[in-house]
Amino acid sequence: MDKPKRERVSGIDRAVQILDYLMERGEPATAYDIARAVGAPTSTVYEIIDSLVAKQMLARRGAERGGQVFLGPKLHFYGLAYIRDLNITAVFQRTMEALARSSGETVQICGRDGDKMVVEMMEEGPGHFQVSSRVGSRVPWNWTASGQLLVSTLPAEQRAKLIAQVQPSPTGKAETDPARLEENCKHALSNRLSVQISESDFAVACIAAPVLAPDQGCIATVSLVVPESRAQDRMDDYARLVRDAARQVEEAMGWAKPAASRAA
Repeated sequence: MDKPKRERVSGIDRAVQILDYLMERGEPATAYDIARAVGAPTSTVYEIIDSLVAKQMLARRGAERGGQVFLGPKLHFYGLAYIRDLNITAVFQRTMEALARSSGETVQICGRDGDKMVVEMMEEGPGHFQVSSRVGSRVPWNWTASGQLLVSTLPAEQRAKLIAQVQPSPTGKAETDPARLEENCKHALSNRLSVQISESDFAVACIAAPVLAPDQGCIATVSLVVPESRAQDRMDDYARLVRDAARQVEEAMGWAKPAASRAA
């Protein structure tokens, strides 16, 4: 019986796998650890690492080849160039600052990467409430209010695949039932609001609204991260604030008519 042919992976794909792994890991790793994680021959990973180090996309930590590597300085400049060309970043920043002032709470802009919800931007409120999720934090999408909105506009087949792969949260309160998750996603989108309390962290609530772009669906969320007790007392106020903030982003980007035009 013939053995199945192993699918060939290009050098570019391997390089992206290595960069993605290090980004998700959040700390340096050896070539052996990387090879095992991405399922590539160690010799291949060594060659790609050498090339990426030479281009400053990776930086060595420790012994020349036997030590660890992590993301390199060249990636910082790529990120800066990307941000300079991305007007929506400035819009999100203004929106976060205004929402943090009006609500007195911590504001986050969240996106999705595969099956993870990612905190992309954050503005802390003036209070003393500290949240564990910082910029760059990645958690399973079903643990968060933002995650349900980010998944809600995906094609049905892609959404079903993500729903089938969900996992329980540390608090045990995150929804994992496929039918209920599907219904929650639909309800969150139609209501332009998603709320989760103590599903990712104990005694912490997240109230999120979607930012919808034409032909792209929910590209991000605007959310408030607040103590559970305050969420229960001020839910109507928080809901109005995040919906308004998300709508303001859409208006600023030309994706929605201004409120005055809609009322006319």
